[in-house]
Amino acid sequence: MASGRFITFEGGEGSGKSTQAQLLADRLRAEGIDVLLTREPGGSPFAEQVRSLILDPKTAQHSPLSEALLFYAARADHLEKAIRPALAAERWVICDRFSDSTRVYQSIVGGVDPTVIEALDGLLVAPTSPDLTFILDVPAATGLMRANRRRHAGQPEGAEPDPYEKRDLAFHERLRAGYLAVAKAEPQRCLLIDGAAPSDAIAHEVWAHAASRLLRGTA
Repeated sequence: MASGRFITFEGGEGSGKSTQAQLLADRLRAEGIDVLLTREPGGSPFAEQVRSLILDPKTAQHSPLSEALLFYAARADHLEKAIRPALAAERWVICDRFSDSTRVYQSIVGGVDPTVIEALDGLLVAPTSPDLTFILDVPAATGLMRANRRRHAGQPEGAEPDPYEKRDLAFHERLRAGYLAVAKAEPQRCLLIDGAAPSDAIAHEVWAHAASRLLRGTA
């Protein structure tokens, strides 16, 4: 039985989740807690190869179901090689995206039957479900603007967006609505955070929730 704690960060493109995942990991380490900071897709050698395939703009077009299966292939390896061993060693795991992303991107927005996602979760993810999930919410247009700035920071002029960033604003608005639906459906696990607030204010709120729920053992 895993004895560590498992925290995930979710949100649309440019929501700031990666920054907040890093800040929480740093704060926990400052408190003397051993932390694995990881990401999806990725987090293990095989899963990183799948990530490269999925995010490569040159990858041939494929269905949302095909994409969901790729994500779960990567997730199965990530869980086996990284997440579960860390939890069993009493480490905390912070993951930038997890199965909620597949639920939103490929099912709620992409149209994959939710029973397929539930079956895959039951087969591959259970019982390693997150103890706590932070969903960072920003207006879709704001997130896309941030993603564009991030992509060009230190990059050659004209750096190509990944396949998700290429989608139109309506797609990203549906993503936002999907994440709001996930947060509403699972309020015990998911905390909705205003991702448009200043980064330090978000980090303070994230830490307060993580400390009260997981460090002090209160639900």
